[in-house]
Amino acid sequence: MTPGTPARPTTVSVVIPVKDDADALRRCLRALELQTRKPDEIVVVDNGSIDDSSAIARGAGALLISCDEPGIPAAAAAGYDAANGEIILRMDADCLPAAGWVSAMTDAFDARRDVSVLTGGARFIDGPRPLRASLAACYLGGYATMCSPALGHLPLFGSNMGFRRSAWRSIRSSVHQADPELHDDLDLAFHFGERHRIAFVPGAAMGISMRPFTDGRAFRRRIVRGARTIVVHWPADFPPVRWVRLTLRRVLHRLRVPTPRAAS
Repeated sequence: MTPGTPARPTTVSVVIPVKDDADALRRCLRALELQTRKPDEIVVVDNGSIDDSSAIARGAGALLISCDEPGIPAAAAAGYDAANGEIILRMDADCLPAAGWVSAMTDAFDARRDVSVLTGGARFIDGPRPLRASLAACYLGGYATMCSPALGHLPLFGSNMGFRRSAWRSIRSSVHQADPELHDDLDLAFHFGERHRIAFVPGAAMGISMRPFTDGRAFRRRIVRGARTIVVHWPADFPPVRWVRLTLRRVLHRLRVPTPRAAS
């Protein structure tokens, strides 16, 4: 780059998996339209909807792709593969990002060249208003408390996360895309955490729905899927084994000693 030439802006894609959630998707896409830093591309992945989700995505000018394989892991991965941005941000169709969400995530990537993966927090946008903040803190705190020891590092929150496209390409062949009974964000955390630094962005505000927690059966299913996502990585990622491997990898990295690639 010639001295004095402005840096080329980082390109950003937002990936949104959806299945039969047309009204929420409409609100979500409207919120993205109102961003202070608009994404360069919005990729909506239709995972077999029978409602108007596809029409709403097309009407909003999003890149619409179809994924016939059931489950969020497959749909999200299809979106990441289709995304053209250097940075890929992920959210759910029933999320409402704050106006500065894309900007906050992009600025954090630009400021932290050593970080390949970012995750943010959330607040509930429905449910009992007096309980929203405390319930969100309990939910995210419980998620981090359960997952961090299994991972040996910060987990990812699928409704508010992003990563460099180059990082996705480095792990895409090892993630569990074909298993609909896994939490895709936790699975990604296992694989990203092997080779890439993960950081938290406190200023990346995201509104999420309390709908998944109002049905006891659905909530239990989320817990079971979380446990399954952890156990499916054993024995290679059994916590003490993973902790030692990651610690050695970090030490060797500081010493600038090449390390072999992790097995998929």
